[in-house]
Amino acid sequence: MKDLIQEIEHAERTLRDGTLPAGAAKVVVIERTYDADIDDVWDAITSPERIPRWFLPITGELRLGGHYQLEGNAGGEIRVCEAPTRLQVTWIFGEAPGPEDSSIVEVRLRSDATSSTTLTLEHSAVVPPEMWDQFGPGAVGVGWDLALLGLAGHLDGVDMGSPEQADADPAIQAAMRASSAAWGRASEAAGVAADVAAGWERATTDFYVPPSDEGATG
Repeated sequence: MKDLIQEIEHAERTLRDGTLPAGAAKVVVIERTYDADIDDVWDAITSPERIPRWFLPITGELRLGGHYQLEGNAGGEIRVCEAPTRLQVTWIFGEAPGPEDSSIVEVRLRSDATSSTTLTLEHSAVVPPEMWDQFGPGAVGVGWDLALLGLAGHLDGVDMGSPEQADADPAIQAAMRASSAAWGRASEAAGVAADVAAGWERATTDFYVPPSDEGATG
């Protein structure tokens, strides 16, 4: 597989304000290109046999109008399924804090002339103000960057290992730091003050890659 830092740098990231039926929302967008044809990418993101190979175990009725559940993660309803170009789902952790429309993920695929595929992931969510004030887009953005790295590995035939193994891998930790920094830059590009974006980046990095306890006394 290619260098993970390069993989992070190849993605484009934006953030903006939006609106959902549940209220004012924050929208994070990641776009990146895979060296795979559109049908293969579509199958990888929709097949119950393939999703666990790059993301998480999944259960449910994976059809339009069906409900899904990712093990230890989000679940929701499949709202749009237009093969091989558009998938939209609600994205809820635990009991929905309100209307299911408080968090929606949409993935769009576009076939490029070189037989590669551009994937655009857009996550719109009503975010608690205290969470946004602490992390900005980084908390969710780094998570999606890691998922799309896993997809890249899967499409290249590389086993990224279990989430536990990945979290302990120095290369993955470096990728998480790079992702956090990239979301800091995206925040500034969206008009966020530099000191605020820097604070978000620090908080996000410390969340995903906690500072070493080396030198601490017990």
